[in-house]
Amino acid sequence: MHPVVQGIFDNATNTITYIVSDPDSKKAAIVDPVLAYSPNDARIDPDSASGLLDELDRQGLELSYILETHAHADHLSAAHILRERTGAPVVIGANITQVQTVFASLFEMDDLALDGSSFDILVNEGDVLALGNLAINVLATPGHTPACITYIIGDAAFVGDTLFMPDYGTARADFPGGDAATLYRSVQKILSLPDETRIFVGHDYPPEGRNEPQWETSVADQRAHNVHLPDGIDEAGYVAMRNARDAALNVPRLILPSLQVNIRAGQLPAPSEKGTVFFRLPVKGI
Repeated sequence: MHPVVQGIFDNATNTITYIVSDPDSKKAAIVDPVLAYSPNDARIDPDSASGLLDELDRQGLELSYILETHAHADHLSAAHILRERTGAPVVIGANITQVQTVFASLFEMDDLALDGSSFDILVNEGDVLALGNLAINVLATPGHTPACITYIIGDAAFVGDTLFMPDYGTARADFPGGDAATLYRSVQKILSLPDETRIFVGHDYPPEGRNEPQWETSVADQRAHNVHLPDGIDEAGYVAMRNARDAALNVPRLILPSLQVNIRAGQLPAPSEKGTVFFRLPVKGI
């Protein structure tokens, strides 16, 4: 089966949101929706979510699911706004509870239930959701985070941050709960899919020599050209490379506000008694 896939690139965060649909039934899912956020003045712009709904209307599509590949650390999710406006359930990997436990403690989010109930559907490997005449098959691909999921819909695989375009490589594995060896095994699971499987990545950071963002590749292309997976690299070699690379990376620019929103399915923190919403920024070095 060949779903229709439309990628929408967010320049501010280098994130791709996907609309994937069954051409026969017109049922659709949105994968990793971005909520526009300006860190300079802490301003949220819901028009990013409105634009996705406008696009669904333009194509005559009915939203069935909002699929999160993981709890993102580099952008705020528009999942909750989309859920409020459409009633579509928000789906994420069942191990989101591990991520919630870590970050709810960091931000002292005492109001957050740590059972994943902020989301509507928690999935595990082997679970299947219907999307019209298509099936959404769940493949657990942890390593970047414990809750990372790849959604396989027909010949399309939505891999989140596990793989990037071949000229950029693979995800970092140094977040809490991340693990380079686990990531290597998850990558091998994706690369065991049929060669012709279309892979849709969660971000693109064009390296030197490429100016335009890209987001569609294939299993065959990843096997042949991924710069972090040269011929003959084994798990130990990959782990050594990944750990060395991660040690030199900065934390994502929006990690602190993003995680406070994304571990609760895109919901903002509860407002104060005066009605103001605040993000908490734990200060280090004191």
